[in-house]
Amino acid sequence: MAPRASVKRYVRRQVMRAAYRTDLHRPLDPNLAVYGAYWNRGAACNPAAIHAKARELAPHIKGVWAVSSRHRDRMPPGVPYVIEGSRPYWRAMATATYLVNNSSFPGGFTKRPGQRYLQTHHGTPLKTMGLDQRAYPALARKADFAKILAHVGQWDFSLSANPHSTEVWDRVYPGSYQRLDLGYPRNDVYFTATAEDMAKIRAELGIHTGQTALLYAPTHRDYREGFVPDLDPEHLARELGPDYVVLVRAHYFYGRSAEVGGTSTGRVLDVTAHPRVEELCLAADALITDYSSLTFDYACLDRPIVVHAPDWDTYRTTRGTYFDLLSGRPGDTPGAVTTTSDELVEVFRTGEWRSPASAALRTAFRERFCPYDDGRAAERVVRRFFAVPFAPPSR
Repeated sequence: MAPRASVKRYVRRQVMRAAYRTDLHRPLDPNLAVYGAYWNRGAACNPAAIHAKARELAPHIKGVWAVSSRHRDRMPPGVPYVIEGSRPYWRAMATATYLVNNSSFPGGFTKRPGQRYLQTHHGTPLKTMGLDQRAYPALARKADFAKILAHVGQWDFSLSANPHSTEVWDRVYPGSYQRLDLGYPRNDVYFTATAEDMAKIRAELGIHTGQTALLYAPTHRDYREGFVPDLDPEHLARELGPDYVVLVRAHYFYGRSAEVGGTSTGRVLDVTAHPRVEELCLAADALITDYSSLTFDYACLDRPIVVHAPDWDTYRTTRGTYFDLLSGRPGDTPGAVTTTSDELVEVFRTGEWRSPASAALRTAFRERFCPYDDGRAAERVVRRFFAVPFAPPSR
């Protein structure tokens, strides 16, 4: 016999589904938008930037966020939300005219005629995505490609930050949606933040005046369980000395802590739980990363990027990549490259991380991957998606 709690959950789901089917016959609300990000982890990324700009340019649009119950504490005060699977959630999904997501809404959602769905994505693809994953058995076994294509069939618009992304999305997510080559709204802040904004963020994080802040933000590995960093942040901080502080940001797949910080040097800070990765980028003097899409966003700041990738061959074999990040070719590599902890320390000791050669690589990388980002992407997206006219030029 099934446990009573399981039976109650099943009955509740059936009731919610029946109510949802009824709501599908209600008229669409022309002023309602539902936002989602990272599988309902809270307000973040491109949808958050679009929501904020829509409140400014299209205040008649009421925006609500779809959030899972375990992540409701991530919601900023005053931002409306509905809990995934609840009655208000299903009614909003049934009647909203506008839908914005950087991943996907929970299963069972039926897109109605008249609803407009904007897929913003949440990064520039270095690793294989969508249908390209079929070439990698370990990934293909976990993926439901029919479900992926069904989801793509719901999209009306697909947002791109650069021509590379557009080309990849077209191939791996084939569909009849319109391509919006407008830049990433989440990157606007890199062009609009002031020196005072950045100083405030650094102070709040505990970065002392004169310290060089290094943001270490690796991505997840499909072939590993849990967060296993490819460098020892304590060792790096100790070797570089008191003029440096290392901020460690684990991928959100691993929870809200990297389980570092509070160490003997006091110069390793676990910032995994920080609500906005954009603020961490603004606070950092340089980025240390591997294959994370944060690399492409951080390039907007025109600050040094160091690629630390000891497992590059394994990553390429198991996940597949679209170009050789470690090749040193302009446009492919954003800066200095290291594959061992000693090499990483030396890059900073010798100044290679901010050398003219590294700067030249970064320039070519920015030209390839940041051509649309200029601080006004959110405005362009809001005006296009919500059909908000541009104001006539003042005389």
